[in-house]
Amino acid sequence: MDTTDHQDDTALDRAFMALADPVRRAIVARLSRGEATVNELAAPFPITTQAVSRHIQVLEQAGLVTRSRDAQRRPVHLDAAALERLTAWIDRYRLVREDQFRRLDALLDTGIPAEPAQRTRDDLTREDDEP
Repeated sequence: MDTTDHQDDTALDRAFMALADPVRRAIVARLSRGEATVNELAAPFPITTQAVSRHIQVLEQAGLVTRSRDAQRRPVHLDAAALERLTAWIDRYRLVREDQFRRLDALLDTGIPAEPAQRTRDDLTREDDEP
């Protein structure tokens, strides 16, 4: 495995670990509608603003969100490109499976009878015992 693959794997690990938490997933969902401050992001949760800030730090370290400065405001932004990378990784495997199912469907549609199940030793013994 080369360095780039290892870096990609590490980035994926961080992103999926960050998204494993329901609060962080809810923050990402909210940010998908547009930027928000920590206070705005904390509003729907029964946890402190400080706890939400720590969740945002995890999302930042995973590369999923960024913060900017707008005078006194420090809005949090969703990094759409990071989500696209996750989606591309998932799609690569989803497409492989879909292709396998399409080929199986095509095979089943040909009407070729399925091969009989392999006979077991017990089946053969029973046949030998019959007169």
